[in-house]
Amino acid sequence: MSITFPGESTDYRTARNALLEREIGLRREIAAVAEQRSKLPAGGIIPQNYVFEQEGASGVPVSVKMSQLFQPGKDTLAIYSFMFMPDMEQPCPGCTGLIDSLGRTVEYIRDRINFAFVADSPLPRILNLARKRGWYGTPLLSTAGNTYNRDYHGLHPDGFALPMFNVFQRTGDEIHHFWGAELLYAPSDPGMDSRSNDMWDALWNILDLTPEGRGTDWDAPIDFETPYPPAKLQLA
Repeated sequence: MSITFPGESTDYRTARNALLEREIGLRREIAAVAEQRSKLPAGGIIPQNYVFEQEGASGVPVSVKMSQLFQPGKDTLAIYSFMFMPDMEQPCPGCTGLIDSLGRTVEYIRDRINFAFVADSPLPRILNLARKRGWYGTPLLSTAGNTYNRDYHGLHPDGFALPMFNVFQRTGDEIHHFWGAELLYAPSDPGMDSRSNDMWDALWNILDLTPEGRGTDWDAPIDFETPYPPAKLQLA
């Protein structure tokens, strides 16, 4: 590599080139894993056409079947189960930050595939949270009346919520499970959590590029009281 930056030392360049080799290898591995994932055979057919609750066009809650979440010409459906149980005063800060970080990226995602957020809380609680956070453009569904989260591992056997991401694929009249974030349930390496949602978590990926890294005892400061949009950033 011929690239250098102003003032860097020989020691820095040697160490950086060694790191770059690993980054190149990681890029190749990420691409290879994505290709392997894309070639998974069809998973199991969904056990039922789950009925969710969603806000209707007039603002009144309506029932919507899972099959109805597939728009014409789009045969993939991604569903993120975020942690917001009826007995939780506030949703999980990590889930909240993750959904916050998507912002208008949702528009790009939904141009290619179907996408939804679900939680076990009653729909009015979910919609109130969404309006406070500025979560627009993505279907927000209540799973309070079905077993989706339990069946697809967004609910721990002991009854507490988990941040589970699942992808489904429609083939003809059948809906198959395609992929789930099973790292959530896999044994963690020492000093790591499951990192099951790292692939689409902008916060942690950006912090990993810094000297401080993501840290081991830092949680994103979520202000649940200030409604969207937040106050303007004050620059020094």
